[in-house]
Amino acid sequence: MPTSPSDPRPQPSQPRQPSQPAQSPADLAVVGAGPAGLAATVAAATLGLRVVLLDAAERPGGQFYRHPAPALGAARPEALHHGWAAFAERDAALAAHVAAGRVTYLPGHHVWTVVHGEQAPGTRDAATWTLHAVAAPDDHPATVHARAVLLATGAYERQLPFPGWTLPGVVGAGGAQAMLKSGLVLPGRRVVVAGSGPLLLAVAGSLAAAGARVPAVVEAAAYTAYAPHLPALLRNPAKLAEGATYGSALLRRHIRLLTRHAVTAAHGTDRVEAVTVARLDRDWRPLPGTARRIPCDAVAVGHGLVPQLELATSLGCATRRAADATVALELDAHQQTSVPGIWSAGETGGIGGAQLALVEGEIAAHAIAGRPVPVALSRRRARLRAFADAMGAAHRPGTGWTGWLTDDTDVCRCEEVPAGRIREAVCDLGARDARTAKLLTRAGMGWCQGRMCGPAVAALAGEEPAPDRRPLSCPVPLRHLAELPPAQG
Repeated sequence: MPTSPSDPRPQPSQPRQPSQPAQSPADLAVVGAGPAGLAATVAAATLGLRVVLLDAAERPGGQFYRHPAPALGAARPEALHHGWAAFAERDAALAAHVAAGRVTYLPGHHVWTVVHGEQAPGTRDAATWTLHAVAAPDDHPATVHARAVLLATGAYERQLPFPGWTLPGVVGAGGAQAMLKSGLVLPGRRVVVAGSGPLLLAVAGSLAAAGARVPAVVEAAAYTAYAPHLPALLRNPAKLAEGATYGSALLRRHIRLLTRHAVTAAHGTDRVEAVTVARLDRDWRPLPGTARRIPCDAVAVGHGLVPQLELATSLGCATRRAADATVALELDAHQQTSVPGIWSAGETGGIGGAQLALVEGEIAAHAIAGRPVPVALSRRRARLRAFADAMGAAHRPGTGWTGWLTDDTDVCRCEEVPAGRIREAVCDLGARDARTAKLLTRAGMGWCQGRMCGPAVAALAGEEPAPDRRPLSCPVPLRHLAELPPAQG
């Protein structure tokens, strides 16, 4: 996979030294340097705003545009990405804006809360918002003041547990892609790709191109579910062509595509050795007599993405139920949330992919700068959002998937809470929602705070996932809290 350093094609962005946060309020603080945050930052700076860009990673690009470490010598990172040119253009523009002083770029900064109505120290200019962050590498506190905030915090994978999913060799579908993009490594030599959503086709193609054998792509939904959304499909011919490209790659490599199937168990001792695959009914219940075993040494599984909303919900931003059953932010035509002064773009407003995130970031920048939003951008957003909603509805998990959970299947891996204990809390102890089940079983009280098991616990409790509300969006040293002014502490 590594290529010659002399290759003349576009090079990956290199880690940059973080800028020093200014004491005077910025016009705009952007949280997240993925496609949405990067596009918003570049567009806002171009429109004359002073921008602070905070990102938890060391280099821009987010989860979608992950880069191999420079020491790996990968001179062609674009070979692992779709739409690399759009990123490279904005990455170069970001560097130019940073050099010109229009953007303050703060990599390695985990924003853990946003507070309203503070004043920047040493100034008479009251900042509308204060962002508190934990900064790498020594976890020192950092504070940024800004008149407006754009949240581009992205998403994380939705996982539906199954027996054996805690075995070594079971990884997220997006996790497998991240391993390949950032580390140039494969999760195994024979990898079953499973779950639901168009990401599976991209992951299978990438793994196969990198040398892995993919015995099957196991898709829980049926592509006939797209039929009611034909107008949205026809308005996005580029998306259809992209899907056809992935499908033809599977055919060329003789990879089986099993629709309306799911991995219902993984088997092995020290690591995965095989999986059981079963056909599903329309509600995703495994059909008796349809199970088969497929030998493998890794499983890349994921059922779409979940918007990461902790910062937004802690501010009281209104949410909505998206087409894929996840909770997303309610946004107006200018990407503004229900809280004045807080905007959002990208997956936080509903899972839609990198192209939609880029468009939404630019729309938000125009609105924040007080400029008219170009009609072409609004039309493109509408077209891409319609496709995203069609995709979400087609791959929305059915209610019957819990039928493949045995009572001893760990649902909450952090606290090792099996499905049987949650079922007992619901059936015998009166739990009627995920919160009560959590209090009775500790499911969701571990390190990930329910990010992985939350949808599963909610399903077992008979409810849809609720908005994720928490006062801190990431772990924070206690000394940071002790150093806050009394009104915030």
